[in-house]
Amino acid sequence: MKKILIANRGEIAIRIAKSSKDLGLKTVGVFSEDDADSLHISRMDESFQLKEKGVQAYLDIKDIVSIAKENQIDLIHPGYGFLSENPNFAKAVRLAGITYVGPDEKTLRLFGDKVRSKKLAEENQIPTIKGTSGKITYKEAESFYKSLSKKASLLLKAVNGGGGRGMRLVENPDDLKDAYERASSEAKTSFGSESLFVEEYLTKQRHIEVQILGDGTGSVTHFGERECSVQRRHQKIIEMLQVQV
Repeated sequence: MKKILIANRGEIAIRIAKSSKDLGLKTVGVFSEDDADSLHISRMDESFQLKEKGVQAYLDIKDIVSIAKENQIDLIHPGYGFLSENPNFAKAVRLAGITYVGPDEKTLRLFGDKVRSKKLAEENQIPTIKGTSGKITYKEAESFYKSLSKKASLLLKAVNGGGGRGMRLVENPDDLKDAYERASSEAKTSFGSESLFVEEYLTKQRHIEVQILGDGTGSVTHFGERECSVQRRHQKIIEMLQVQV
């Protein structure tokens, strides 16, 4: 393994490049035309321009895999956001004979879809938040909202992806239609899918998570509990290792 292509931009691409170089790998970046002056390009050993402009460039599976094949890339790291939870991307990379740095497509297909992963949790008697059991239309979101108590709020969430994209808090029924359209549009732009589901919003909650890492050979470990409740726009700002329950 000698060359790694980082299919992302910004700070995450820079961080991955630094770690890759520490491992002795040659780093290859990609960029859209309007990102030609972005900082992450200067941190790569070489970079290639994508065909599309803006966000869509980083969602073009065919173009990214083509660049990788033409330049003898050994590994592709998706970073976060964009194609990082897209099973079709992981599959395309595998079929191209390139190592994908991340979960395989089967795992991504399950856990990249919040509705399916929530269903799996429920099948294993894990408590979940009250919400819809599948992708919903605006009318279905409206119906769910009406089923809640008068003081309740709901959270529209993209079925795919993460990072706070495609999420909208709705505290007034009159705001639901606009929030639905905005969340759906953002999800489509960010992850290539406009599908949404909804959950009741909990006002007094904490975001505590446990990150698990497996190497694909059966070895699995975890990094303990993390307090991630300090957020802005549904994105974590600080992760604290000392969790006070």
